[in-house]
Amino acid sequence: MEYKALIACLGNPGPEYAATRHNFGFFVADKLLELGAQRKSMRLEKLAETPDLHLWSLHLAGAPHLLLKPMTYMNLSGKAVSKVAGQHALPPERVVVLHDELDLPLGRIKFRQGGSTNGHRGLESIVEHLGAANFWRMRLGVGRPAASWEVRDWVLENFPESDMKLVAAMTEAAVKGLDLYARKGARFAVQHLHSLPLPEQAERSSQEPTPGEDA
Repeated sequence: MEYKALIACLGNPGPEYAATRHNFGFFVADKLLELGAQRKSMRLEKLAETPDLHLWSLHLAGAPHLLLKPMTYMNLSGKAVSKVAGQHALPPERVVVLHDELDLPLGRIKFRQGGSTNGHRGLESIVEHLGAANFWRMRLGVGRPAASWEVRDWVLENFPESDMKLVAAMTEAAVKGLDLYARKGARFAVQHLHSLPLPEQAERSSQEPTPGEDA
């Protein structure tokens, strides 16, 4: 089967990391898997489960895509991304990576192709193993701690309960962005994601269809 794109959602394996800021990409993957289990039109199928990666096939906007959760730690994410992209002959420009982003506040998502890794170890690993930086990144804002030396602890902390409504709204928006990317192209995904409501308005749900629903 020829796949339209590889969607790689970054995080760390293990229950101790499940609710951390660094696992924001896994949140989106889990939401897609939840929708895929509910909607036959998404044709969800598990393709692989190894110590290094979990891989599924699913349909977005009627087209087959690969959904990947690297099961290495974050700083080795590129091994799984490169392996799957190579096996399915997907060039970097057809790879979409979802990751936590310190340089965006919670409540903001940006979607772009290429650019700096901003010191993100997962992105650095992907650039190294793909040998290219022109893959797409969906940057899920988590904000920065007050002191730069606290960054490692910050991303490995659980989201506080007070943030979870906003985190859920961002997860839904990210899924919608991926659907728009598959359905209409990157420009429409950018327009959607870059014009999200202010955080205090984020609970207002979009009336647009989500994956598996008719437009």
